Amino acid sequence: MTTHPTPPFTLDTALAKVQAAEDAWNTRDPQRVALAYTPDTEWRNRGEHVVGRAAVVDFLTRKWARELDYRLRKNLWAFSGNRIAVRFQYEWHDAQGQWWRSYGNELWEFDDDGLMARREASINDVAVSRSELRVTPADGEVPAW
Repeated sequence: MTTHPTPPFTLDTALAKVQAAEDAWNTRDPQRVALAYTPDTEWRNRGEHVVGRAAVVDFLTRKWARELDYRLRKNLWAFSGNRIAVRFQYEWHDAQGQWWRSYGNELWEFDDDGLMARREASINDVAVSRSELRVTPADGEVPAW
C-alpha cells in the first residue's frame, strides 16, 4: 500500500511531496533518495543526463562527495495532475572551503504510484561568504565548519 502522496496532486499533497523531497535530500543518503524515483527514472541535471535508480545513486554519491555540508530548501511553485514545479536553493562548500549557494528550478513528473519518473533541473551557482549563508539547519544554528 502506498503511504506517500500520489497524483493527481492537491495543494496539500503537493506541499507534502516537496517537503518529503527536501527532507530526503538533506539526509545526503543516495540510496534513500533514489527510492523516491522509478527504476527507469530520467533526469536532466545541469548538463548531465541520468537514467535509472543506479545512475541516480552514482550521481548523488559524486555530488555529495564534492558538495560538502550540503543543505537544501525547496518551495512549491506550481502543480497540476501528476506534475510539480519547485524553486530551490542549497548551500555547500568545496574542499578548499569556498561556500556556494546554488539556485534553481525543477520540473517533476510522477507515475501513478507517486514515484518520480522525470526530473528536469536548471541550476546556477554563486560564491558566497560564510556570513552570507541563508540555508541553516533545522536548529537555526550555522555550524562552525
